[in-house]
Amino acid sequence: MTYPIIISAIVILTLIIIRLVLIKIIKKYARKFERMEHRTGLIVRYVDFFTIFCTVLGLIMVWGVQIKDLGLVFSSVFAVIGVGFFAQWSILSNITSGIIMFFTFPYKIGDYIKIHDKEYDYEGYIENIKAFQVVLRTNTNAIITYPNAMFMQKGVSIIAFEDIPKPEDPTTETPKEDQFY
Repeated sequence: MTYPIIISAIVILTLIIIRLVLIKIIKKYARKFERMEHRTGLIVRYVDFFTIFCTVLGLIMVWGVQIKDLGLVFSSVFAVIGVGFFAQWSILSNITSGIIMFFTFPYKIGDYIKIHDKEYDYEGYIENIKAFQVVLRTNTNAIITYPNAMFMQKGVSIIAFEDIPKPEDPTTETPKEDQFY
């Protein structure tokens, strides 16, 4: 009876170590490439979810749950999840895009960008980068939330500080270059 307990402890310790190593790598990467702390926290939550899932799966295997019993449960759960993801594919694609953007995103909070859309070009300062969307603030102080998945599909230009268009309303101030840092 002690054999499964020892193996369970080994599985849990191994996954805790893997989690700590992954988090250390992610934080080192974030510091190296000047990623924001809350964006790093978002990726850390994804790592936590992954390690919890692997821990539960490992413990299920250690305690001898039959694969045929798991197959029935998992097929039912995945059928329900699959229908939910198919109905909400944009949520999954936005989360996936958010993860990809964390590691390969050439833009930072505070950059003035132009999104080249077929119907309308969006311009503004990147105010925040979240799990599902990028938040832009225009020169007229309007807030635009642009989905991550769409952001990765469109052409985006960084506008140099001296080329940023001045606001039309004289009461609206253009943010200073260092305001976002």
